[in-house]
Amino acid sequence: MSEHWGERHDHSAEQQRAEKDQARKRRVILGVVIVVLLVAGYFIATLALPRWWASAIGSQAGGKDGHGGSGTWWGLGYGFVFTLIPLIVLRQLVRKGLTWKARGWIVLGAVILAAPNLMTLGIVAGSGSGAHKGSNTMDLRAPGFRGATLIAVIVAAVVFVIGQYLVTARRRRERAAGSARAHADGREPGQGTPGADRPV
Repeated sequence: MSEHWGERHDHSAEQQRAEKDQARKRRVILGVVIVVLLVAGYFIATLALPRWWASAIGSQAGGKDGHGGSGTWWGLGYGFVFTLIPLIVLRQLVRKGLTWKARGWIVLGAVILAAPNLMTLGIVAGSGSGAHKGSNTMDLRAPGFRGATLIAVIVAAVVFVIGQYLVTARRRRERAAGSARAHADGREPGQGTPGADRPV
């Protein structure tokens, strides 16, 4: 009986060690995959992406090599829209009752929506060959795009701040008016209208 129990115990211990080894191997493989993806993402972000984005903007602006098309209006549009919308999305983070998972999705969504401006920022602030070539492409095919984008980003941020201030001020006035009416009716703020809960 004791020998049979000992065999089962040894088998269980070996199975646990095997599961731990498999889990360790999975973690190692996952770590290698993540490193490879990060390295590939770095090269894509620093080399290919700036060139592609600059070329796409140049095509939209109507410019051709040697014949600069004006990218000012495109810069104003991209800068304003893809700054204001991500800010509105990020504003949802202050809502009560959100889980960390929901907050993560909100942040991810905001980053994706801001991708056009982030790619432009990568060209402006980047020091790699991709950023330099992207910058040259924008100078030739979409002059004014980067400056217009910066102006629109600032304007969108100001509009967002002003909008939030107006919304907050309106809600405060509504709460104050509701509190004043409640006191005038002789009831505590937040209570319903007298008799409202009575059955008809």
